[in-house]
Amino acid sequence: MTKTYTRDYWNSALDGLKLEGRHFIGGEHRTAASGETFTRIRPMDGKPGAELARGTTVDIDAAVASARAAFESGVWRKKEPLEKKKIMLRWAELIRAHGEELAMLETLDVGKPVLASLNVDVRLCADGIQYYGEMIDKLYDEIAPTGPNARALVRKVPLGVIGAITPWNYPMIIDAWKLGPAIAAGNSVVLKPAEQSSLSAIRLASLAVEAGLPAGVLNVVTGYGEEAGKPLALHMDVDMIAFTGSTEVGKLIMGYAAQSNVKRVALELGGKSPLVVFEDADLDAAASAVAWGCFYNSGETCHASTRLLVQRSVQDKLIAKIEALTKSDIALAHPFEPSAQIGALIEEAHMQKVLRMIAVGEKEGARRAFGAEQVLSETGGYYISPGVFVDMTNDMSLARQEIFGPVLAAIPFDTEEEALRLANDTIYGLAGAVFTKDMDRAHRFSEEIHAGTVWINTYDMSNFATPFGGFKQSGFGRDRSVHAIDKYCDYKTIWQQFG
Repeated sequence: MTKTYTRDYWNSALDGLKLEGRHFIGGEHRTAASGETFTRIRPMDGKPGAELARGTTVDIDAAVASARAAFESGVWRKKEPLEKKKIMLRWAELIRAHGEELAMLETLDVGKPVLASLNVDVRLCADGIQYYGEMIDKLYDEIAPTGPNARALVRKVPLGVIGAITPWNYPMIIDAWKLGPAIAAGNSVVLKPAEQSSLSAIRLASLAVEAGLPAGVLNVVTGYGEEAGKPLALHMDVDMIAFTGSTEVGKLIMGYAAQSNVKRVALELGGKSPLVVFEDADLDAAASAVAWGCFYNSGETCHASTRLLVQRSVQDKLIAKIEALTKSDIALAHPFEPSAQIGALIEEAHMQKVLRMIAVGEKEGARRAFGAEQVLSETGGYYISPGVFVDMTNDMSLARQEIFGPVLAAIPFDTEEEALRLANDTIYGLAGAVFTKDMDRAHRFSEEIHAGTVWINTYDMSNFATPFGGFKQSGFGRDRSVHAIDKYCDYKTIWQQFG
């Protein structure tokens, strides 16, 4: 029987929910060495939420030492592949079994609808851990071609201690993107979640140990970027930093790696993804892709389709379809409401930043077609309605900057050549799409758009078999797929000479 979720159901669940805000180091919860905490304000209503440990260099040192000890002991990396696989599969099942709890933790932290947290974020987190668990006993080393008197074994070996720094927009999903391949490859990990979204990360770590992951293989330190993230990136005993977040912070991470031990870096950064619609396209399909691609998760998505490049002859018709669909299908509401399709923005400071960017855009000449206004202020939460700006050029700030809110910039074009030039006229290269019935044109565009993922007549479709990451200032390195394993490993040659 399918469970019926109501707002009262989630309010009742909230009353009994444990909010664990301590670090998780060496298989146990620990307070910050300083004893200090900070309070997470709930985006959905502006009320005080969990008290979290305020990590500093001392806590990072303890977590790295724990991870290093676990790695050097071989308690995980030397375990039989089949046994490691079983542990990760148990971990995935525990995530599913605690789905409602994890969904609540995620929603309290980030303000997204709790049913989205349950049906999307929890599901994809568990699927990611399972995907990489299943891969463990299917990874092979190589024998290199040599002469008859030698044998050269080429082994793929784990790097050691991985520092993972993850963002607040899809915490559980992106945690799984990092933790799954890093741990499957045999590494130990120190995870520093965004200060806005630590609760689910702490719980994931405790569930991993419950599943059988040895203590110290996965550690979580909570706190602010300058106080905990920076020391992790600078740490001399961390072998790699895997970071997802803004391009601005990604540049800092690269600098910290160079300043310290030349540790490896993988960066998944910002985006300003173009969705190109030609006049021969299915406009209903395009409108749906644009609206959901831009407004889902309140626009707080790195590869959101925030730049609509539309052929001038169908611009007005397409914008009208986007408006109608948004108002009928994409309900903005309190995250506990079953009808909610989108919820609150992450925090008040971010909401104010988005509103300032909207105001600047209007001063530059962007015309508001609908939405993009603060709403539900009576709740105390941080909500902005989905909105579209038209009469835009690609040099306006709303078309250049990553807004990370539910704001779409619509830019008209006349020719295919102009559309391609506009699509690539950005510092980013995370994703893009083209809508047309002309398949020759579709494939020309998919090859020529400079982005890590390009969709044809759809948007935001993927699975764990496909790598995800960007070109240009959207970063480098790939999450998801078997290729994600590679970045957490190195190649080691063992040469044996005979006679």
